[in-house]
Amino acid sequence: MGGPNLEVFKFALYLFVPIAALVHFGDPQWYRENVLPYKERLFPPESRLLQTLPKDQSAIREELARIKAERLVRRAAKRAEE
Repeated sequence: MGGPNLEVFKFALYLFVPIAALVHFGDPQWYRENVLPYKERLFPPESRLLQTLPKDQSAIREELARIKAERLVRRAAKRAEE
């Protein structure tokens, strides 16, 4: 078994690693340089997001028909370029 020096070292390490991670990754400059450039790749643009959800059955059917039509257009374009 390790002595008290090892226990003090482990305790210091257990405290230091999370605090160092918070300081490094919580820095606003790091966020602007490393996270914001990839936001457009990871999330859809705001214009593509549905802001209001359909509440009645006919609105839901219309939305599903619109989504299916967009999917068919994309599939046809993909087949045309092949």
